[in-house]
Amino acid sequence: MEIHPLILTIFIPLLMLGGMFVFLEVGFRVGRNRRASRTAETNDEISGVVAAVLGLLGLVLAFTFGAAQERLTVRRAQIVDEANAIGTAYVRLDLLAPEDQEQLRPLFRDYLESRIEAFEQIYDRARWKSALNRGARLQDQIWKRSVAACRASPNPAASFLLLNALNEMIDITTERDLATTTHAPAPILLLLVGLSFMGALLAGDTLALKGRRYPLHMALFALAIAATVYVVIDLEYPRVGFITLGHMDRAMIQLRDTMH
Repeated sequence: MEIHPLILTIFIPLLMLGGMFVFLEVGFRVGRNRRASRTAETNDEISGVVAAVLGLLGLVLAFTFGAAQERLTVRRAQIVDEANAIGTAYVRLDLLAPEDQEQLRPLFRDYLESRIEAFEQIYDRARWKSALNRGARLQDQIWKRSVAACRASPNPAASFLLLNALNEMIDITTERDLATTTHAPAPILLLLVGLSFMGALLAGDTLALKGRRYPLHMALFALAIAATVYVVIDLEYPRVGFITLGHMDRAMIQLRDTMH
């Protein structure tokens, strides 16, 4: 069963924020109850464990954040690459006979429209798949008609230039579709959540050594971890939250405007 990204971007950070406070409190109470039986040597050993877990948590956060940012950068570049590929192929239709151009140009406009619609509706799975399928059908028609037109064309450059451009247009489509559905594996996100809760438990236990709670420090610790996880998820699904690809989509929209 597919989970809507909007649920992920809201539910997981809220779950983590609440869970962090719970584990901080549990850790504090456990540490307070065992405070009298702890020696200085025991406290040093516990501090080493806390440092190791928090260090591992920081490493996993850095890894997932960096990987999500890298995927976002790739997605941004692919939007421009696809717009350039479609635009180049469209311009090279000038190499064909006028009657062939008249047949192919409307197909290109419809194809571009299907690609724009697919990513505008990407989280409406039915409409997204419908737009992708329509684009695939149009892509097939464009290729077949272009091959036939190139064979009939007296211009030898038509086949080389136009078909190469079409090949690039098709390749970037596959790459972009795969990149859009590529995210951090679920085990990594589960590991991140588990380490966060473990770190909160040990941090609460460490605070118990002082004999009282530090609400500000506990709140800042929980908020910092939950906020970082929220940003990671927002980077993974950049069409749902505050981080979006709308400004990059202008490349496709501007290309559509030049085709009319």
